[in-house]
Amino acid sequence: MSMVQPITLALQDLAKGDKQAFDRLIPHVYDELRKLAGYYLRNERNEHTLQPTALVHEAYCRLVDQNQPSYQSRAHFLGVAAHVMRQILTDHARSRKAAKRGGDHLILSLDQSMDASIIRPAAILQVNDALDTLAACDPRKAQLIEMRFFGGMTAEESAAVLELPVQKVRSELRVAQAWLERELNNRPLEDAQGLT
Repeated sequence: MSMVQPITLALQDLAKGDKQAFDRLIPHVYDELRKLAGYYLRNERNEHTLQPTALVHEAYCRLVDQNQPSYQSRAHFLGVAAHVMRQILTDHARSRKAAKRGGDHLILSLDQSMDASIIRPAAILQVNDALDTLAACDPRKAQLIEMRFFGGMTAEESAAVLELPVQKVRSELRVAQAWLERELNNRPLEDAQGLT
C-alpha cells in the first residue's frame, strides 16, 4: 500500500466529518510536519523553549480544534498546517516582544526577514503584518508567499492546491515576492535579538 492511499483516505474521511480521521492522518504526515517545524526553527538556539516537536503538537491542537476545510491533497493539508504554524510563531513572537521591548531598527530583505523571523520576534511580526497587508489587496498572492516560504511548497504543489497552471503560480509568486521585498525594505524593523 503506498503512502498516498492512507493519506488520501484519511483526508476524504475528514471531509465527510469523521473527526477520528485526523488522528489517522497525523502519523502519515508527522515527519513532514516535523521537518517543516524544523525549517521554521532552524536558527533558534538549542535551549529555546519552542522546539519542533512542540510546534507540531501546538499545530495539531489548533488544527483539531477548528472546522476542517475540505483538504484537496496532502500538499493542501500541509499548506494549512504551515499557515497554522505561522500563526503560532506570530503569537509566540508577540508574547516575547510584549515581555521585552526596545532595540534599534533594521531594514531587512525578504530572504533575511525569513531567516531573521525565527530569531527576532519583530521580524516575524513584520513579515506577518506585510502578508496581512498583501492579503487584503490580493489574497492569492499572500497565500502563494505563505505556501512557499512558510510551507516550503514547490510551485507545482501550490499549483495543484490552487488549481492553477504552474507558470501562473510562478509569475504571481515573483510579483508577490517583489511586492513583499519592497514592503519590508520600506519599513524599519526593530532589532529584537535580545528577546530570544
